[in-house]
Parts: sequence; structure tokens; C-alpha cells
Amino acid sequence: MKKLRWTAAAVAAWISLDLYLGQKAHHKKKEDFQPPDFTSGKPRFFRRGDELFAHMLKRIRRAENHIYMNFYIFRNDEVGSDIMDALMERARAGVTVNLLIDWLGARIAPAKRRELKEAGVKLEYSQKPKLPFLFYSLNERNHRKVTVIDGEHAYVGGFNVGDEYTGNDPMIGSWRDYHLYIRGVAVASLGRQFARDWHSACGEKLEIELPEHQPDNEIPIQFISSDGEHVAAHFTNLFKRAEKSVLIGTPYYIPGPAMQKEVLKLARRGIKVRILIPKNPDHPLVKDAALHYFAELLEAGVDVRQFKYGFYHSKIILVDNTILDIGTANFDMRSFNLNHEVNCTIEDDEWISSVVGKVETDFFKHSEKITLNYLRSRTRWEKTREHTAMMFSSWL
Repeated sequence: MKKLRWTAAAVAAWISLDLYLGQKAHHKKKEDFQPPDFTSGKPRFFRRGDELFAHMLKRIRRAENHIYMNFYIFRNDEVGSDIMDALMERARAGVTVNLLIDWLGARIAPAKRRELKEAGVKLEYSQKPKLPFLFYSLNERNHRKVTVIDGEHAYVGGFNVGDEYTGNDPMIGSWRDYHLYIRGVAVASLGRQFARDWHSACGEKLEIELPEHQPDNEIPIQFISSDGEHVAAHFTNLFKRAEKSVLIGTPYYIPGPAMQKEVLKLARRGIKVRILIPKNPDHPLVKDAALHYFAELLEAGVDVRQFKYGFYHSKIILVDNTILDIGTANFDMRSFNLNHEVNCTIEDDEWISSVVGKVETDFFKHSEKITLNYLRSRTRWEKTREHTAMMFSSWL
């Protein structure tokens, strides 16, 4: 028993040192945040998985040159099989198909992987665990969801590939997420991001060209790609531009002290701040950690609500109803400091006005308020879970 305790203590010390030194080495490479220039494109907004995947499958089946697809989670279920079957059909027809999946998020059976390879689909895994910081590398995930087809069509946003994202998982129910389909010059930016991730995963370099056909009425779009850095700086820059209102939609509100202060600053300078999270979490402790931050937000006048119809996985910041940020980054410590993300900022009043109503319907009609009375009336066990969650909040 004594030997077992010593072994457990040694393993715990190793993991702690690995995480500490890995994080230190990661942030040693961190550069100052320089927002990239705006490009342009023509976006279309999706918030239902069944509609998004039907649209994506149609585009995949019409691909003539290449399909570049990167997802954090890719399941070997009904919707995943539909997409893989379409990818294999195009690969057999001579289309270049590159499928990149995060190593920890891949849920494809060995037999299906062999079938993909035999069909000509190039399958690689990003962010494989590596030494010297094994446990840190297990936490540093590629959380991006990017698809580029023929250099003309691109998708980016919060949806992964799996039946739950279509609302067909009876345990989860309805799934709310936000995703964009984009055409125009901006497609090349997402193509270049895929090429960087592909090269990092397997060493192969891809040539990305500008789209040949550009739609009319393109609008300003900015892509922020981050490798465990710059998300917080990007969000802070958006907050500084606010004059009237800010809406934050996120499945995980675990901002840490610095970003919590930025949200409180907004409220204290008279900005109407609204936050939407899911009522029912999909991971242990994440909501318990979020509740830790809400009392002072409510006291500052922030309107905090929880989405009650299924699961809310959307990642959005809406500033003054004139600046819209949609992407893969959550409002949590993992996205701020660990995960590889990509966010899309759009500035076009007319286009954003077509989306605002849908976003506000989720906030006002599909949610319920979190109140101070609700926080104070929690049981001792619920408050203990909150304190426990905060011990691990940097890794949630």
C-alpha cells in the first residue's frame, strides 16, 4: 500500500510538472497580437446541423478538383458515414480528398479508415501526443472546423461531425450551433489555414489558389487563427468597440480573472451585456465552473440566461448588432490558452441584421434567466462541485 501511494504521488508530480513546463514552453513562443487584414466574401448562416450537412453533402458530391476537410470531432455514425461515403466516391472519381481530424476527437473505426485509404482519401490526425510534454500535448487540441471545396466553397463554425450535431441523439435532443458557408476571396484564407494544419500534421505542403469565380456583393470578413493564444486579445478588441450592447454566446463560460474583468468593464461603462450558456452541460464540472463567475456579473447588471431546448454549443460575440464574430473558440480558458481555433468576424449591417433575429430568438425565447436567488439557493453539494470545478478550471 505504501509503495502504491508513492507511485501515485510520483505520477501526480510528473503530470503536474509536465503540464506546467509544457504551458511555459508554449507561451514562450507567444507573439504580440496583430489583427490580420480584412478580406471579403459572401457568407450564409446556419444554426441547424441537418440543414448544414445537407448543404455540405451537396457541395461535396459536386466537387471536381479537391476537398480539404478539418474537424475536431468526427464520428463513425450515420452523418459521419454519409460524409465519408461522399468523400470516397469523389476520391474514386479522381478528386483530391484530404481529411484531417484531431487525434483525440477521431471516432472512426479501423475498418472504415482502411476503406477510406483504399478509396484514395488521404487521412491524417492533427495534434498527436508527443514528448517531452506528453500530458500537455494531450490537452493542446486542434479545435478548428474548416472545409474547403474546389477553392470556391468553404465552411467554418461550431459544428463537428456526429449525429448529436443534427439533433438526432435522443440523449441530447435539439442541438444549437452556428456555422458559416462562405464564397469569395475569403475562401483562400481558410484554404491557407487548412494547408498550415495539414503541413503540421504530416509535412506535406499544399498549394492554395485564389477562387476563380467571385460572387457579387461580397462583404468584409476577417479570420483570426490562434494556436492557444490571441483569442482573449481578439475578444477584448471587440469589446472596446462596443457602444451599446454585447452578446456572448458560449457552451462554456470559464473566462478566468482577466477576461471576467473585461466583461465587467463593459457593464460598468453602461454597455448592455447579455450571456447565453446551455442549461444542460455536456461535460462534467463545466457549468459548475461557469456559475462561479455569475454572481458578480448579475450584480453588475449583466443579463445571464441558459438555453433550455437541447444543447447550446454556439460560439458568438455580437457587438452593437453591427459586428458579428462566429467561429470555433469558446469563452473559456482552453480556447484562450490551449486550443487551436479560427474565428470569423463580419462587419456588414445589412447581412448581420438578417442573423440578429435568429440569435435573439435563442436568447429571449429559448432560454431562462439565471438569477442571484438561483445561485444562492443551490445545495451544499452543488456549491462543493463549484469549488471543485474551479480547481481544474484552467483545463476545462
